[in-house]
Amino acid sequence: MTTQTRFRTATVHGRNVFYREAGDPTAPTILLLHGLPTSSQMFRDLIPALADRFHLVAPDYIGFGHSDAPSRAEFDYTFDNLARHVAGLVDVLGLESYILYMQDYGGPVGFRLFTQRPERVRGFILQNTNAYMEGVGEAPKKVLLPLWETRTPETEAPARELLSLDGTKFQWLVGAKDPEAVNPDNWTLDQALLDRPGTQDYQLDLLENYQTNVARYPEWQAAFRAHGPKTLIVWGQHDPFFIPPGARAYLNDLADVKLVWLDAGHFVLDENTPKVAAEIKAVFAGERARASSAA
Repeated sequence: MTTQTRFRTATVHGRNVFYREAGDPTAPTILLLHGLPTSSQMFRDLIPALADRFHLVAPDYIGFGHSDAPSRAEFDYTFDNLARHVAGLVDVLGLESYILYMQDYGGPVGFRLFTQRPERVRGFILQNTNAYMEGVGEAPKKVLLPLWETRTPETEAPARELLSLDGTKFQWLVGAKDPEAVNPDNWTLDQALLDRPGTQDYQLDLLENYQTNVARYPEWQAAFRAHGPKTLIVWGQHDPFFIPPGARAYLNDLADVKLVWLDAGHFVLDENTPKVAAEIKAVFAGERARASSAA
């Protein structure tokens, strides 16, 4: 067993999917699913903080991070397709069960995995990811609603601003308790990848496709009620994108749930990794024992 992170690549549906991995593979697995505008690098500090108790796997979606980034002419950038490749990685790695850690885009990806294979999911860790209309703030509405109405250069403009350096930096810093504690490597690395030729065009495709996630909210909510996974919610309460009512809404559909408010924004881990790691260990401490007894 090692707490050292390994940086690996697997072939999934003919594409290279990069992932970070640490911990004992016989321990309970946490599948860490990142958001926009970042990649698995957002978990770089959390992974070693959990690797003494859990097996961690954090993939980069196709088009993100170190995974293959084909052009939009070569790859259909939809949330269904992102989830298909994460599910393919799960199969390649032989992961029979896992806890889903989901932030931002991680929710739409992870909830697809959950509804397809609910028996594999031991629990949720939710960090500012949405499944309820009441959780959508005014900031994303201003970007997404015009784009969904009709896609033109004019309606694309707010989305392109979100994908600019100013927009990326804002997402990392908004709501932070101490902005000087947030590593500037976050937005520098993310923006370098976003500025690759053609990348912002397919990111716009994903922002347009986000409306398919909203359409699935009732389906996901019904699955929450039907299967009732144990859930930990760690929520940056100053997030203008996914606002606090979205965190509280999960309480209506999930019975075994703990909600922890963090003095943070859309991203929380730069300032709160020790607290988040401690909460995860406290809530899911019995998973190793159950896994051992089941074996």
